[in-house]
Amino acid sequence: MQLLFIHADYIEYEAKSKTRVAEDIAAERRNERIEEPLVAFIAVERGDEQNPSYVVEKAADEALSISGQVKAERIVLYPYAHLSSELASPETSVEILRGLEEVLLARDVEVTRAPFGWYKSFTLRCKGHPLSELSRKITALEGADAKGAAAATAAVEQKSKALEAEEKAISHFFFTDGQGNLVGTDDFEFEDKDENLRKFFMYESEKRREVDRIPPHVELMKRLEIADYEPASDPGNMRFYPKGKFIKSLLEDYVRDSVADYGAVEVETPIMYSALHPSLKDYLERFPARQYSMLGKGGKPDLFLRFAACFGQFLMSSEMSISYKNLPLKVFELAPSFRKEKRGELVGLRRLRKFTMPDMHTLCRDMNEAVAEFEKQYGFCMHILSEIGFSPNDYEVALRFTKEFYDEGTNKALIDRLAGLAGKPVLIEQWDQRFFYFVLKFEFNFVDALGKASALSTVQIDVENAERYGIAYTDTDGARKRPIILHCSPSGAIERCIYALLEKAHLEKEAGILPMLPLWLSPTQLRLIPVAERHLDYIEGILPELKGRIRVDVDDRDETVSKKIRDAGREWVPYVAVVGDKEVESQTLNVTIRAESNKKQQKKAEMTASELEELIIAVAIKDKPFRPLPLSYKMSERAKFTG
Repeated sequence: MQLLFIHADYIEYEAKSKTRVAEDIAAERRNERIEEPLVAFIAVERGDEQNPSYVVEKAADEALSISGQVKAERIVLYPYAHLSSELASPETSVEILRGLEEVLLARDVEVTRAPFGWYKSFTLRCKGHPLSELSRKITALEGADAKGAAAATAAVEQKSKALEAEEKAISHFFFTDGQGNLVGTDDFEFEDKDENLRKFFMYESEKRREVDRIPPHVELMKRLEIADYEPASDPGNMRFYPKGKFIKSLLEDYVRDSVADYGAVEVETPIMYSALHPSLKDYLERFPARQYSMLGKGGKPDLFLRFAACFGQFLMSSEMSISYKNLPLKVFELAPSFRKEKRGELVGLRRLRKFTMPDMHTLCRDMNEAVAEFEKQYGFCMHILSEIGFSPNDYEVALRFTKEFYDEGTNKALIDRLAGLAGKPVLIEQWDQRFFYFVLKFEFNFVDALGKASALSTVQIDVENAERYGIAYTDTDGARKRPIILHCSPSGAIERCIYALLEKAHLEKEAGILPMLPLWLSPTQLRLIPVAERHLDYIEGILPELKGRIRVDVDDRDETVSKKIRDAGREWVPYVAVVGDKEVESQTLNVTIRAESNKKQQKKAEMTASELEELIIAVAIKDKPFRPLPLSYKMSERAKFTG
């Protein structure tokens, strides 16, 4: 089912003439005007016939949720076939529309259903506020019987109470104004520079996670031979080609090194746990994620794949001897993780079912120390993203907390300081009550070309799990006390960083900037192109002084120079040097610098091999990790992985 919700001042329609599938209606229903409605334009689709009761209930939930958010006084159900090319039969459509009307009436909602199968004229005036135009897609397969799916796949999707609470939670959204005030969403005035913030707010308030178009990074990840879908696996499990594995490994190296410099110790814990363990069973209900579970005896979930490193580190911490002198204590793991995300949300590298999550937990002495450490890690995460390739202009900040936390002590000042560090308005989400194990969290969210937001860095203040897992430290007076725990992912999932880098490159291309990866992550940093075979000897002579410290390859294929240059451009190679007679004679390189070029004019420079090497090292390496080429340095020896 496709739905388009419009919050309107009014809608007026007139049923003019019947189609061959028109339902019979009373004369008074042919011409109606409804004031202050939420209008739901609806297309019932072919797949809805598989589970009509689920579709009706889900559509009713969506309509009620949105009408509550926009404070609509009544709902109008308006059949609108133009929303889909996969329409259900007229009989099924009428059945589902009538069912939806009945469910809403049973929930004490004032409902008007426009007639089905009539040619109608209508006039509508949309209110024009941020939530006045929303769309939803409901798939009957979402409501498929979980037991039947488990029998077919030997796995079930477990849904935590926290996840259900998250879906039902009513949030109060605000924006910061830079002066310590929270401004209501209706009163906040978006400026041109706030366009991504507006998109982020729409994404958050709609709570629509399904993707209805293919984002640009999917084509890029394939063309650049980074990653692709694996048809033989579960959706959301990707294959990574040599270049993609290389980029992924470099990002992992950088995050691991940075966290070690920050003072964390690295551990390793299992990826599989018993769902029957008392601490884990309780925690599963408090963590907003969907688990990959495996059936044991009696067809009940027995084992599950971890969706984060939390419980492994918590179980380890519960057996440690910890003194107040050891705090704050930071423990880190680069954790392969698994979450049974909804199929409609899976696309490219943005949201996966198997991903690599840098996961650091910090044990703090009390809430004061936790808040101080939270503020430090906020800055730490900004630094991590900056070094990966994202400035604060590339992401939107969300601060989320309970009202009780915000009203306590100096926490309002904390929120104001955090918002100030972003240097721009940030989105605030406040809960009247605590649904999860945390009282405060932040996220840095990347908004892609389709207006979808994805969290990168995040930190949470956890007030439950020390008690749940029996984690304690010895204080100055010898008493055993429970620490406050911070959950931190400094970069977010590694795969999501790659997604965001590719989407950012696409957006820059749309703005007239040549797309490229950060130099330190580029599989090839320098490409040498001989004009003729006789120039290869010179290239081979300078390679030894280049190959140890930068990534350089040679396009020795039997192709024209112009094609080799075009191919280097399509691969986003940052430095391209064409070597001909002049270069051999002068012992120099004629280099095109991509970062300083555009479509109309290329930036060229003449320099020696050693000068070029030092330039690339100065720009790219600094304190970044380095890995050698992931493929043969001779392009003639490389197999093509895609296309």
